[in-house]
Amino acid sequence: MGNKTKGYILGSLAAATYGLNPLFALPLYSDGMGVDSVLFFRYVIAIPLIAVMMLVRGRSFRLRPVQVLGLGGLGILVALSSLALFMSYTYMAAGIASTLLFVYPIMVAVMMVSFFKEKISAVTVVCTVTAIAGIGLLFKSSEGESLSVVGTVWVMISALSYAIYIVAINKSSLAKVPTLTATFYMLLFGVSLFVARLFWFGKVEIPSQSSGYLWLALFGLAAFPTVVSFVCTTSAIHYIGSTKTAILGALEPVTAVLIGICIFGEELTPRSLIGLIMIITAVTVVVSGPKMGGRISSIRKMFPRVKK
Repeated sequence: MGNKTKGYILGSLAAATYGLNPLFALPLYSDGMGVDSVLFFRYVIAIPLIAVMMLVRGRSFRLRPVQVLGLGGLGILVALSSLALFMSYTYMAAGIASTLLFVYPIMVAVMMVSFFKEKISAVTVVCTVTAIAGIGLLFKSSEGESLSVVGTVWVMISALSYAIYIVAINKSSLAKVPTLTATFYMLLFGVSLFVARLFWFGKVEIPSQSSGYLWLALFGLAAFPTVVSFVCTTSAIHYIGSTKTAILGALEPVTAVLIGICIFGEELTPRSLIGLIMIITAVTVVVSGPKMGGRISSIRKMFPRVKK
């Protein structure tokens, strides 16, 4: 299996597992746990899981001072991205926030072009726009619902933080740090943000003692949308680059929609179906890479322009 194939598989897996957030988080919120407590436990459970994986794989915990500073900064950025997204939910519907969040592939592409002179093909641009449009169709708005300025600012902070992480982990000396090691220290530094917020604003809330399911939900939140998603995202970036990994993130809302249909009994409307088809088509074209671009060019040549 080639590196690109690995990258596409890992990027798809990262997006799919990150889309499991609602499945594990919603029951915890219904139980009365606050955002900071949920995110705190998410990180605290995930850190030892990564540590065990490192020990099994024989990875070293040693870092150079410059790498400690770099991963510390990225850890805070990733934690800020999570916090900002959940903060936006208090000002607007989660569907609107999740739709707006997908501006991050555009941010990634702009950064790669502006700072690293990466050439973005027309096919990639079209796929990005198609995926964003598809995600827009998945959103179900309530009548009379308006867009919150404060909520939008929080989503933009989340998107920008995540975009910077995706670019930095690929285009800095941190790219040489093993994936598990990088993920471990990002989570370790990132949890400090939630510790500080809990210390400053209130107490730690835990699930109801009578419900073992809620503790399983916390473990699932730490294992899949955190450990698996973060590890796969970092690995995918190394294999296929920042831009393509970001576009594969379009599979996140696809997972969320499928969970809503299969687990929560939501209806699959024609609009949602069109959105899913648009997203899957865009991702398929990106994964096909140059081969798809060549096929499109061949089809275009079959219809030459008529000279005036």
